[in-house]
Amino acid sequence: MYICIIEVMIMENNFELEHIGINTTNAEEETGLAKLLCNMFHLEPRHGNKSEFAGPYFECMKSPYLGTNGHIAMRTKDLDGSVEELKEKGFSFNMDTAAYTDDGKLKNIYLEGEYGGFAIHIMQK
Repeated sequence: MYICIIEVMIMENNFELEHIGINTTNAEEETGLAKLLCNMFHLEPRHGNKSEFAGPYFECMKSPYLGTNGHIAMRTKDLDGSVEELKEKGFSFNMDTAAYTDDGKLKNIYLEGEYGGFAIHIMQK
């Protein structure tokens, strides 16, 4: 007889997918990919500071940033609490990527490393 004990960590914080960031090598490729995704899925284009968006789902980067393939952006209602919870689970953060609001609250941050070729970025909802 085998007894299997499974330790389950209950997350206190919920996450939702914000968007998928896709690295491209230049502005021409970035614009072309954003247009293609908009046409493919009937999405509205949106211009960002460092990228072009295809609807709310895809961020096409003008040049590679973190992550071999790009990044996955997740949002949460309690960013500070989520960061602490993930640290307790053994994850670490790239503090060089931390962005703050004008009043000094954490706005978004990337986890250290890659997951399936993607960096993971969490942000305040």
